[in-house]
This record gives sequence, C-alpha cells and structure tokens, in this order.
Amino acid sequence: MANIVSSATIRHLRGSAQKARLVVDLIRGKKVGEAQWILTSTKKYAAAPIKKLLNSAIANAVDKDPAVNPDELMVKTVFVDEGFRMKRVRPAPMGRAYRVQKRTCHITLQLAAITAGEE
Repeated sequence: MANIVSSATIRHLRGSAQKARLVVDLIRGKKVGEAQWILTSTKKYAAAPIKKLLNSAIANAVDKDPAVNPDELMVKTVFVDEGFRMKRVRPAPMGRAYRVQKRTCHITLQLAAITAGEE
C-alpha cells in the first residue's frame, strides 16, 4: 500500500463533472510521466486544467519533501465531484424562457510514491 505524498484540488471548474470524469479515468493509477503525456495528447476541454492540477500536485510533493523524485510518483486517487450550477435564462419563442444550467465541478488528485511491488 503506497502512502499519499501530496494532493491538489481544483474547485469550480467550468464544465460538467460527467465530461471531466472521462478525462480523469484515463490517468487513474498511471505513473506521473505517462499521465502528463496522456493529458497532453487528449483533445478534451478538461484535459488542460487537469494537467495543470497534476503539475501542481507534483510541485506540492517536491515542495513538501525535496528528496522526492517526481519520476517515482503515481496518480493514486483522482475523483470528480459536482459543483454548483449557474442558472441562466435563454429567450424562447412566443415570449417564453428556457432555463440553462451552466455546470461546474471539483477535481481532487492525490499522488503516491511507487513501491517495488506496484510497478
């Protein structure tokens, strides 16, 4: 069982949690270098903020313990929670109005050190 080295959170990210989960599922359990490569080559809107979040978690790990080697870290836990919804009104025919919900989400990412048995 690997122990958690660092974590980072992004809150109120514009975009639905369902769409962000598609990107997050690609990197769960991967090594940090591989996860960065996957996020760079993914053409989803949420990939850029998640890559920025991953880099922040790596920086947190190095800042917390300078002896940590970033190449020996893996994405242990990453999950997406639903945030608040901005409710807006869109004009509709015959004087009516349609409700539009602009969704947000919260993403939490935790890194762990790779042990000999987990490679």
